[in-house]
Amino acid sequence: LFARAVRPGDPSPADAARLLPVPQAVLCLNTAAALAPTVPVLTWDDGAEPVVRRQAVGAAAPLPALLARAALAFLASPDRSRLHACHAPRCVRYFIKEHPRQEWCKPSCGNRARVARHHERHRKSAQAVGD
Repeated sequence: LFARAVRPGDPSPADAARLLPVPQAVLCLNTAAALAPTVPVLTWDDGAEPVVRRQAVGAAAPLPALLARAALAFLASPDRSRLHACHAPRCVRYFIKEHPRQEWCKPSCGNRARVARHHERHRKSAQAVGD
């Protein structure tokens, strides 16, 4: 679903060859989110607006349910428009773009991408000289 969210951009290179069909991915996410039953809980602090949040019933919610619910909340939020896939070599991450010129999820991915471009340029120039 993150690959769909970054469209028209390319998905993470790790995702490109093995994406689930969107309806199947949505079903999987909704199924995982439903693993932990919750109840609404009201909090209303002094000087603040009342807030209703969902709290797991009984034991803590299983991790897959918590992750699925976080993904649902994110995919339905305005932040989804800032989601991008990192295209550094060997990187499989998605990231929230914080700056208009940000291209990678972290500085080490930027360094890896620059080194890969450098090696590719030198490989091509060496081939051209050898031809």
